[in-house]
Amino acid sequence: MKAITLQEFVAFQRLMHESAGIYLSENKRSLVTGRLARRLHACGAQSYGEYYRLLTSGQLPAELQTAVDLLTTNETFFFREPKHFEFLRAQVEARHRAGGAFRVWSAATSSGEEAFSIAMVLEEMLPGRWWVVGSDISARMLAKARDARYAMDRLSNFPHRYLRRFCLKGVGARSGLLRVEWPLRERVEFRRINLNQPLPPIGTFDMVFLRNVLIYFNADTKREVVMRVAAALKPGGHLLIGHSETLSGITDALEPLAPAVYRKPA
Repeated sequence: MKAITLQEFVAFQRLMHESAGIYLSENKRSLVTGRLARRLHACGAQSYGEYYRLLTSGQLPAELQTAVDLLTTNETFFFREPKHFEFLRAQVEARHRAGGAFRVWSAATSSGEEAFSIAMVLEEMLPGRWWVVGSDISARMLAKARDARYAMDRLSNFPHRYLRRFCLKGVGARSGLLRVEWPLRERVEFRRINLNQPLPPIGTFDMVFLRNVLIYFNADTKREVVMRVAAALKPGGHLLIGHSETLSGITDALEPLAPAVYRKPA
């Protein structure tokens, strides 16, 4: 099979921007090659250009979703960036006496580790008084999130008390896996949401985790995405982004509180 040409890579750049709002920089050529090579073989395509034409012909909508899934999947793990979970705890503690449910949106949840990490903190502090929405553009990742099974060798930041309280350990053929228990899973809703499009009716939130996502968008798309997410925040609510990201020059609708933490004015 031929290597991907510059012209073919540019075509996939355009496709990903139109489908997901994501900009694939030039250094992502090897990622596109590696992640799509097997799909070319599965579809009988002899080149990346031929595979691109299949995707854009309208004949294989499921294959287009598969390609988008493969090119938008990012590594994630439980309790990533622990300071954000410390901040979540502090905010829950500050509002504990206010009553009502605490709602959090994990806006790029991938395979669900972030959403369930949030859920465990909330259930420990506000039993039964919280809801979490986890969303992603990848249908494949959302299926994994709903299944809620994870390899136990990827739990370096996972508090042991949460393992005992919220997870079941796999046995037999499922040895080496854990599964998040149903009472926690039933309060976490997973939905396919494209942040580059108008949001569906999902309500408003006390906190939104939008971490390690904006780095994949160009400046105009960042502004549009942040505008939509900010509209879904309650007054006084907080937006958390990745530590390598910033909203400087993107919006003045949110106040910076700390690195990667912003607040919507009350």
